[in-house]
Amino acid sequence: MPVFSLLTFNTYGVPAPGTSARIRTLSHTLNAEGHSVVCLQEIQAHIYRRLIETTTNFPHHAYEPFIHCPKGGLLTLSRLPVEGHEFELFDKRGLWYTPALADWILHKGMLVTRLTVHDLPVVIINTHLTANYMGNWGRGSLYAEQEYHQLMQLAGLVQAQPPEALVIVAGDFNVPRGSWLYETFLAESRLHDPLRDNLEPTIRPRPGIPARYFMPIDYVLFRSPPLPGCRVESRFRFQEKVTLSNGRRDHLSDHIGIELCVTWDDSFRDARPGI
Repeated sequence: MPVFSLLTFNTYGVPAPGTSARIRTLSHTLNAEGHSVVCLQEIQAHIYRRLIETTTNFPHHAYEPFIHCPKGGLLTLSRLPVEGHEFELFDKRGLWYTPALADWILHKGMLVTRLTVHDLPVVIINTHLTANYMGNWGRGSLYAEQEYHQLMQLAGLVQAQPPEALVIVAGDFNVPRGSWLYETFLAESRLHDPLRDNLEPTIRPRPGIPARYFMPIDYVLFRSPPLPGCRVESRFRFQEKVTLSNGRRDHLSDHIGIELCVTWDDSFRDARPGI
């Protein structure tokens, strides 16, 4: 029975004291687990990218080179051979005269990675949308409108993928589950959310930050071709504090990770023509 598992995680990888210890501890944690692919966001310096690449046992890495960090802060790790990858920049990346300037500088977009699992083509889209700095996702909100345009561009990218491929979109959407943005995107992309009914926040509350910011905004969504005996499971990860490599007790990030596991019957291989 083929098994494909993926983890997405916003690492909060901003240059700051303690970031290297969190990243190093994350690498050791990932080494002990059996994920096929890991999608990371907010890798905001090449020193953290190199630290991950040299301390994890994932032999294949995908990212778009950029000045100070991977473009968009996106890094995808794979234990399976990567057959190709490309990066698509968001057409609308936020307005320079607002706090979204940070997202604009990071050049946010979508990192597409292609691989094959037991003759099944798999397309992984790792992404991180513009933050909603007002915590207002209502229609007419400046930030919500920016996110809407990015979601529609992402939906178009999903629709352009081959129908015979397993397509997985993972990352920090900065859009809450259940909002009009979320519902519109699922309808346009035809992706499925295994955690659709789970409204637990995926970003941790922090002192002094209004509660409206702490919402379920991280996702692993999928679109699958007909697969015999297909089963999909998803769950939260990295919810508890751990002992970091510097000896401190802390969370690995201000976000929670999300894991997706897909299994199907091996008869899929026999059913495909020419295999």
